[in-house]
Amino acid sequence: MGPMTDTPCPIRLRPALAGVPAYVAGRPAPVIPGLETFKLSSNENPFPPLPSVLGIIAEAAGRVNRYPDMNNVELIEAIARFVGVRPTQVAVGPGSVGVLAQIITATCDPGDEVVFAWRSFEAYPILTQLAGADPVMVPLTANLEHDLPAMAAAITPRTRVVLLCTPNNPTGPALRHADVEAFVAGVPSDVAVVIDEAYLEFVSDPAVVDSLPLQRRFPNVIVLRTFSKAYGLAGLRVGYAVAHPTMAEALAKTALPFGVNIVAQAAAVGSLGVADELDERVRIIVSERKRVVAALTRLGWTLPATQANFVYFPLGVESAAFAAACEASGLVVRRYGDDGVRITIGEPAANDRFLTVAEAYLSARRSPHR
Repeated sequence: MGPMTDTPCPIRLRPALAGVPAYVAGRPAPVIPGLETFKLSSNENPFPPLPSVLGIIAEAAGRVNRYPDMNNVELIEAIARFVGVRPTQVAVGPGSVGVLAQIITATCDPGDEVVFAWRSFEAYPILTQLAGADPVMVPLTANLEHDLPAMAAAITPRTRVVLLCTPNNPTGPALRHADVEAFVAGVPSDVAVVIDEAYLEFVSDPAVVDSLPLQRRFPNVIVLRTFSKAYGLAGLRVGYAVAHPTMAEALAKTALPFGVNIVAQAAAVGSLGVADELDERVRIIVSERKRVVAALTRLGWTLPATQANFVYFPLGVESAAFAAACEASGLVVRRYGDDGVRITIGEPAANDRFLTVAEAYLSARRSPHR
Protein backbone atom coordinates (compact mmCIF):
# COMPACT_ATOMS: atom_id res chain seq x y z
CA MET A 1 0.00 0.00 0.00
CA GLY A 2 1.39 3.41 -0.98
CA PRO A 3 1.69 6.49 1.24
CA MET A 4 -1.44 8.33 2.23
CA THR A 5 -2.25 11.17 -0.16
CA ASP A 6 -2.78 13.63 2.71
CA THR A 7 0.70 13.02 4.12
CA PRO A 8 2.89 16.13 3.66
CA CYS A 9 5.73 15.62 1.20
CA PRO A 10 9.04 15.95 3.07
CA ILE A 11 11.13 16.65 -0.05
CA ARG A 12 12.61 20.13 -0.14
CA LEU A 13 11.66 21.87 -3.37
CA ARG A 14 13.33 24.86 -5.00
CA PRO A 15 11.74 28.11 -3.79
CA ALA A 16 11.62 29.31 -7.42
CA LEU A 17 8.86 26.79 -8.15
CA ALA A 18 6.40 28.64 -5.92
CA GLY A 19 6.20 31.53 -8.38
CA VAL A 20 6.19 29.54 -11.61
CA PRO A 21 2.85 29.77 -13.44
CA ALA A 22 1.40 26.59 -14.91
CA TYR A 23 1.41 26.24 -18.68
CA VAL A 24 -2.16 26.17 -19.97
CA ALA A 25 -2.59 23.96 -23.03
CA GLY A 26 -5.45 24.24 -25.47
CA ARG A 27 -8.36 22.02 -24.45
CA PRO A 28 -9.75 19.36 -26.80
CA ALA A 29 -12.97 20.02 -28.70
CA PRO A 30 -16.15 19.56 -26.65
CA VAL A 31 -18.43 16.61 -27.27
CA ILE A 32 -21.86 17.84 -28.36
CA PRO A 33 -24.29 15.13 -29.57
CA GLY A 34 -25.30 15.65 -33.18
CA LEU A 35 -22.77 18.43 -33.81
CA GLU A 36 -19.32 18.20 -35.36
CA THR A 37 -16.93 20.01 -33.05
CA PHE A 38 -13.58 21.64 -33.75
CA LYS A 39 -10.46 22.34 -31.70
CA LEU A 40 -9.29 25.87 -32.49
CA SER A 41 -7.30 26.37 -29.31
CA SER A 42 -3.74 25.17 -30.06
CA ASN A 43 -2.78 26.66 -33.45
CA GLU A 44 -2.40 23.18 -34.89
CA ASN A 45 -2.23 22.46 -38.60
CA PRO A 46 -5.68 21.11 -39.51
CA PHE A 47 -4.25 18.84 -42.21
CA PRO A 48 -3.07 15.32 -41.35
CA PRO A 49 0.54 14.41 -42.23
CA LEU A 50 1.26 13.89 -45.90
CA PRO A 51 1.02 10.21 -46.99
CA SER A 52 4.75 10.13 -47.70
CA VAL A 53 5.53 11.45 -44.22
CA LEU A 54 3.09 8.98 -42.67
CA GLY A 55 4.99 6.20 -44.42
CA ILE A 56 8.25 7.46 -42.95
CA ILE A 57 6.65 7.61 -39.49
CA ALA A 58 5.38 4.04 -39.82
CA GLU A 59 8.80 2.77 -40.89
CA ALA A 60 10.56 4.59 -38.06
CA ALA A 61 8.04 3.26 -35.54
CA GLY A 62 9.37 -0.21 -36.28
CA ARG A 63 12.72 0.84 -34.85
CA VAL A 64 11.64 2.38 -31.56
CA ASN A 65 13.29 -0.43 -29.62
CA ARG A 66 16.53 1.40 -30.45
CA TYR A 67 17.73 4.75 -29.16
CA PRO A 68 17.70 7.64 -31.63
CA ASP A 69 20.90 9.26 -32.78
CA MET A 70 21.71 11.47 -29.80
CA ASN A 71 23.68 13.84 -32.04
CA ASN A 72 20.81 14.20 -34.54
CA VAL A 73 23.34 14.16 -37.39
CA GLU A 74 20.97 13.47 -40.30
CA LEU A 75 18.35 15.91 -39.01
CA ILE A 76 20.86 18.69 -38.38
CA GLU A 77 22.41 18.24 -41.83
CA ALA A 78 18.96 18.34 -43.46
CA ILE A 79 18.01 21.52 -41.60
CA ALA A 80 21.35 23.14 -42.44
CA ARG A 81 20.86 22.43 -46.16
CA PHE A 82 17.29 23.69 -46.03
CA VAL A 83 18.09 27.06 -44.42
CA GLY A 84 21.51 27.49 -46.03
CA VAL A 85 23.84 27.41 -43.02
CA ARG A 86 26.60 25.12 -41.76
CA PRO A 87 25.57 22.12 -39.63
CA THR A 88 27.69 23.53 -36.81
CA GLN A 89 25.19 26.40 -36.58
CA VAL A 90 22.14 24.19 -35.96
CA ALA A 91 20.87 22.78 -32.67
CA VAL A 92 17.68 20.76 -32.21
CA GLY A 93 15.36 19.84 -29.38
CA PRO A 94 11.85 18.66 -28.48
CA GLY A 95 9.93 21.50 -30.08
CA SER A 96 11.11 25.08 -30.25
CA VAL A 97 10.07 25.44 -26.60
CA GLY A 98 12.54 22.68 -25.75
CA VAL A 99 15.29 24.48 -27.64
CA LEU A 100 14.38 27.72 -25.87
CA ALA A 101 14.79 25.95 -22.54
CA GLN A 102 18.26 24.92 -23.71
CA ILE A 103 19.05 28.55 -24.63
CA ILE A 104 18.00 29.88 -21.23
CA THR A 105 19.82 27.10 -19.40
CA ALA A 106 22.98 27.86 -21.37
CA THR A 107 22.89 31.61 -20.73
CA CYS A 108 21.17 32.34 -17.42
CA ASP A 109 22.27 32.02 -13.81
CA PRO A 110 19.95 32.78 -10.87
CA GLY A 111 19.28 36.50 -10.72
CA ASP A 112 19.89 37.10 -14.42
CA GLU A 113 17.12 38.66 -16.52
CA VAL A 114 15.20 37.64 -19.61
CA VAL A 115 13.36 40.45 -21.42
CA PHE A 116 10.28 39.76 -23.51
CA ALA A 117 7.02 41.37 -24.58
CA TRP A 118 3.78 40.66 -22.74
CA ARG A 119 1.44 39.29 -23.59
CA SER A 120 3.47 36.81 -25.63
CA PHE A 121 4.17 33.06 -25.59
CA GLU A 122 3.24 31.91 -22.11
CA ALA A 123 6.20 29.51 -21.84
CA TYR A 124 8.57 32.48 -21.65
CA PRO A 125 8.05 33.35 -17.96
CA ILE A 126 7.87 29.66 -17.04
CA LEU A 127 11.20 28.73 -18.60
CA THR A 128 12.82 31.89 -17.24
CA GLN A 129 11.74 31.24 -13.67
CA LEU A 130 12.62 27.54 -13.82
CA ALA A 131 16.19 28.63 -14.57
CA GLY A 132 16.14 30.90 -11.53
CA ALA A 133 16.24 33.99 -13.73
CA ASP A 134 13.90 36.96 -13.50
CA PRO A 135 11.35 37.67 -16.24
CA VAL A 136 11.17 41.29 -17.41
CA MET A 137 7.81 41.63 -19.13
CA VAL A 138 7.43 44.69 -21.36
CA PRO A 139 3.82 45.60 -22.24
CA LEU A 140 2.75 45.48 -25.87
CA THR A 141 1.76 48.64 -27.69
CA ALA A 142 -1.86 49.72 -28.11
CA ASN A 143 -1.85 47.75 -31.39
CA LEU A 144 -0.70 44.64 -29.49
CA GLU A 145 2.73 44.74 -31.11
CA HIS A 146 6.19 44.56 -29.53
CA ASP A 147 7.30 47.90 -28.09
CA LEU A 148 10.92 47.67 -29.20
CA PRO A 149 12.05 51.04 -27.74
CA ALA A 150 10.63 50.04 -24.36
CA MET A 151 12.27 46.62 -24.62
CA ALA A 152 15.62 48.26 -25.40
CA ALA A 153 15.20 50.50 -22.37
CA ALA A 154 14.47 47.44 -20.20
CA ILE A 155 17.89 45.89 -20.89
CA THR A 156 20.23 46.10 -17.88
CA PRO A 157 23.65 44.65 -17.02
CA ARG A 158 21.75 41.61 -15.69
CA THR A 159 20.01 40.92 -19.00
CA ARG A 160 21.19 37.72 -20.67
CA VAL A 161 18.41 37.05 -23.21
CA VAL A 162 15.85 39.10 -25.15
CA LEU A 163 12.97 37.21 -26.75
CA LEU A 164 11.23 38.51 -29.88
CA CYS A 165 8.16 36.49 -30.88
CA THR A 166 7.28 37.17 -34.52
CA PRO A 167 4.48 36.75 -35.42
CA ASN A 168 3.57 37.27 -31.81
CA ASN A 169 1.64 34.52 -30.07
CA PRO A 170 -1.17 35.12 -29.14
CA THR A 171 -1.82 38.52 -30.72
CA GLY A 172 -0.63 37.95 -34.30
CA PRO A 173 1.42 40.98 -35.47
CA ALA A 174 4.89 40.37 -36.90
CA LEU A 175 7.98 42.50 -36.51
CA ARG A 176 9.33 44.49 -39.44
CA HIS A 177 12.87 43.87 -40.65
CA ALA A 178 14.10 47.45 -40.37
CA ASP A 179 12.81 47.72 -36.80
CA VAL A 180 14.46 44.48 -35.68
CA GLU A 181 17.72 45.35 -37.42
CA ALA A 182 17.89 48.68 -35.59
CA PHE A 183 16.93 47.03 -32.31
CA VAL A 184 19.56 44.29 -32.52
CA ALA A 185 22.25 46.83 -33.44
CA GLY A 186 21.60 48.55 -30.12
CA VAL A 187 21.62 45.44 -27.93
CA PRO A 188 24.91 44.65 -26.13
CA SER A 189 26.77 41.99 -28.10
CA ASP A 190 26.93 39.60 -25.12
CA VAL A 191 23.11 39.51 -24.79
CA ALA A 192 21.35 36.80 -26.80
CA VAL A 193 18.53 38.04 -29.02
CA VAL A 194 16.20 35.13 -29.79
CA ILE A 195 13.92 35.62 -32.80
CA ASP A 196 11.16 33.09 -32.19
CA GLU A 197 9.60 32.26 -35.56
CA ALA A 198 7.21 29.42 -34.72
CA TYR A 199 4.70 30.84 -37.23
CA LEU A 200 7.17 32.02 -39.87
CA GLU A 201 5.71 29.98 -42.73
CA PHE A 202 2.35 31.76 -42.48
CA VAL A 203 3.86 35.22 -43.00
CA SER A 204 2.80 36.95 -46.23
CA ASP A 205 4.01 40.53 -45.60
CA PRO A 206 7.38 41.10 -47.37
CA ALA A 207 8.37 43.77 -44.83
CA VAL A 208 8.50 41.22 -41.99
CA VAL A 209 11.89 40.47 -40.47
CA ASP A 210 14.25 38.23 -42.48
CA SER A 211 16.05 36.64 -39.56
CA LEU A 212 18.79 34.55 -41.16
CA PRO A 213 20.69 37.53 -42.68
CA LEU A 214 20.50 39.19 -39.26
CA GLN A 215 21.96 36.07 -37.65
CA ARG A 216 24.85 36.15 -40.13
CA ARG A 217 25.51 39.79 -39.33
CA PHE A 218 24.99 39.67 -35.56
CA PRO A 219 26.57 36.66 -33.78
CA ASN A 220 24.35 37.18 -30.71
CA VAL A 221 21.16 36.55 -32.73
CA ILE A 222 19.55 33.11 -32.41
CA VAL A 223 16.78 32.08 -34.81
CA LEU A 224 14.23 29.69 -33.32
CA ARG A 225 11.88 27.57 -35.46
CA THR A 226 9.61 24.54 -35.18
CA PHE A 227 8.14 21.64 -37.12
CA SER A 228 4.95 21.78 -35.01
CA LYS A 229 2.87 24.33 -36.90
CA ALA A 230 3.29 24.55 -40.68
CA TYR A 231 4.82 21.07 -40.92
CA GLY A 232 2.04 19.49 -38.88
CA LEU A 233 4.30 17.51 -36.53
CA ALA A 234 3.09 19.01 -33.25
CA GLY A 235 2.65 15.57 -31.70
CA LEU A 236 6.23 14.54 -32.42
CA ARG A 237 8.00 17.59 -30.91
CA VAL A 238 10.83 18.84 -33.10
CA GLY A 239 12.30 22.34 -33.09
CA TYR A 240 15.62 23.90 -33.97
CA ALA A 241 17.82 26.94 -33.57
CA VAL A 242 20.22 28.59 -35.97
CA ALA A 243 23.03 30.28 -34.04
CA HIS A 244 26.74 31.01 -33.86
CA PRO A 245 28.63 27.69 -33.74
CA THR A 246 29.76 28.29 -30.16
CA MET A 247 26.15 28.88 -29.12
CA ALA A 248 24.92 25.85 -31.05
CA GLU A 249 27.53 23.73 -29.27
CA ALA A 250 26.33 25.09 -25.92
CA LEU A 251 22.74 24.19 -26.81
CA ALA A 252 23.84 20.62 -27.53
CA LYS A 253 25.41 20.51 -24.06
CA THR A 254 22.22 21.67 -22.36
CA ALA A 255 19.95 19.37 -24.39
CA LEU A 256 18.17 16.43 -22.79
CA PRO A 257 19.97 13.28 -24.05
CA PHE A 258 17.96 11.61 -26.82
CA GLY A 259 15.44 14.46 -26.56
CA VAL A 260 14.35 14.20 -30.20
CA ASN A 261 13.01 10.70 -30.63
CA ILE A 262 13.67 8.38 -33.55
CA VAL A 263 10.24 8.89 -35.16
CA ALA A 264 10.45 12.67 -34.81
CA GLN A 265 13.89 12.78 -36.41
CA ALA A 266 12.77 10.72 -39.40
CA ALA A 267 9.52 12.66 -39.88
CA ALA A 268 11.27 16.03 -39.76
CA VAL A 269 13.87 14.98 -42.32
CA GLY A 270 11.12 13.57 -44.54
CA SER A 271 9.06 16.73 -44.23
CA LEU A 272 11.95 18.88 -45.44
CA GLY A 273 12.07 16.65 -48.50
CA VAL A 274 8.46 17.43 -49.42
CA ALA A 275 8.53 21.13 -48.56
CA ASP A 276 6.69 22.08 -51.78
CA GLU A 277 3.69 19.91 -50.87
CA LEU A 278 3.63 21.33 -47.36
CA ASP A 279 3.91 24.87 -48.72
CA GLU A 280 0.71 24.29 -50.68
CA ARG A 281 -1.09 23.43 -47.45
CA VAL A 282 0.30 26.56 -45.84
CA ARG A 283 -1.00 28.62 -48.77
CA ILE A 284 -4.47 27.19 -48.15
CA ILE A 285 -4.31 28.15 -44.46
CA VAL A 286 -3.07 31.66 -45.31
CA SER A 287 -5.90 32.02 -47.84
CA GLU A 288 -8.38 30.97 -45.17
CA ARG A 289 -6.85 33.45 -42.74
CA LYS A 290 -7.30 36.26 -45.24
CA ARG A 291 -10.90 35.18 -45.86
CA VAL A 292 -11.67 35.06 -42.13
CA VAL A 293 -10.02 38.42 -41.41
CA ALA A 294 -11.85 40.08 -44.31
CA ALA A 295 -15.18 38.70 -43.12
CA LEU A 296 -14.56 39.80 -39.53
CA THR A 297 -13.64 43.27 -40.76
CA ARG A 298 -16.85 43.50 -42.78
CA LEU A 299 -18.80 42.51 -39.70
CA GLY A 300 -17.26 45.40 -37.79
CA TRP A 301 -14.61 43.67 -35.69
CA THR A 302 -11.34 45.59 -35.14
CA LEU A 303 -8.54 43.14 -34.47
CA PRO A 304 -4.74 43.31 -34.40
CA ALA A 305 -3.11 42.55 -37.74
CA THR A 306 -2.14 38.88 -37.87
CA GLN A 307 0.58 37.16 -39.86
CA ALA A 308 0.08 33.81 -38.12
CA ASN A 309 -2.45 30.98 -38.38
CA PHE A 310 -4.74 32.53 -35.79
CA VAL A 311 -6.68 35.67 -34.96
CA TYR A 312 -6.87 37.43 -31.60
CA PHE A 313 -9.81 39.21 -30.03
CA PRO A 314 -8.70 41.70 -27.32
CA LEU A 315 -12.03 41.51 -25.52
CA GLY A 316 -10.96 42.21 -21.94
CA VAL A 317 -13.68 41.24 -19.47
CA GLU A 318 -15.84 39.95 -22.35
CA SER A 319 -13.32 37.18 -23.06
CA ALA A 320 -15.12 34.58 -20.95
CA ALA A 321 -18.49 35.25 -22.59
CA PHE A 322 -17.03 35.11 -26.10
CA ALA A 323 -15.17 31.85 -25.40
CA ALA A 324 -18.36 30.39 -23.95
CA ALA A 325 -20.33 31.40 -27.06
CA CYS A 326 -17.76 29.62 -29.22
CA GLU A 327 -17.86 26.48 -27.10
CA ALA A 328 -21.64 26.39 -27.15
CA SER A 329 -21.37 26.17 -30.93
CA GLY A 330 -18.85 23.33 -30.83
CA LEU A 331 -15.66 25.38 -31.05
CA VAL A 332 -13.04 25.27 -28.33
CA VAL A 333 -10.83 28.38 -28.43
CA ARG A 334 -8.00 29.73 -26.27
CA ARG A 335 -8.94 32.30 -23.65
CA TYR A 336 -6.23 34.38 -21.99
CA GLY A 337 -7.86 35.39 -18.73
CA ASP A 338 -9.49 38.77 -19.08
CA ASP A 339 -7.12 39.87 -21.83
CA GLY A 340 -8.51 38.23 -24.93
CA VAL A 341 -9.32 35.13 -26.95
CA ARG A 342 -7.21 33.46 -29.65
CA ILE A 343 -8.82 31.41 -32.41
CA THR A 344 -6.83 29.13 -34.71
CA ILE A 345 -7.53 29.19 -38.42
CA GLY A 346 -8.79 25.67 -39.04
CA GLU A 347 -10.55 23.79 -41.79
CA PRO A 348 -13.09 25.82 -43.83
CA ALA A 349 -16.09 24.30 -42.02
CA ALA A 350 -14.64 25.31 -38.66
CA ASN A 351 -13.89 28.81 -39.90
CA ASP A 352 -17.42 29.20 -41.28
CA ARG A 353 -18.86 28.12 -37.94
CA PHE A 354 -16.64 30.59 -36.14
CA LEU A 355 -17.67 33.47 -38.40
CA THR A 356 -21.30 32.68 -37.62
CA VAL A 357 -20.55 32.84 -33.88
CA ALA A 358 -18.59 36.08 -34.28
CA GLU A 359 -21.45 37.69 -36.21
CA ALA A 360 -24.06 36.58 -33.68
CA TYR A 361 -21.96 37.76 -30.75
CA LEU A 362 -21.42 41.17 -32.30
CA SER A 363 -25.13 41.52 -33.06
CA ALA A 364 -25.99 40.62 -29.47
CA ARG A 365 -23.45 43.09 -28.15
CA ARG A 366 -25.01 45.87 -30.22
CA SER A 367 -28.55 44.95 -29.21
CA PRO A 368 -30.07 47.18 -26.51
CA HIS A 369 -31.90 44.12 -25.14
CA ARG A 370 -28.73 42.22 -24.34
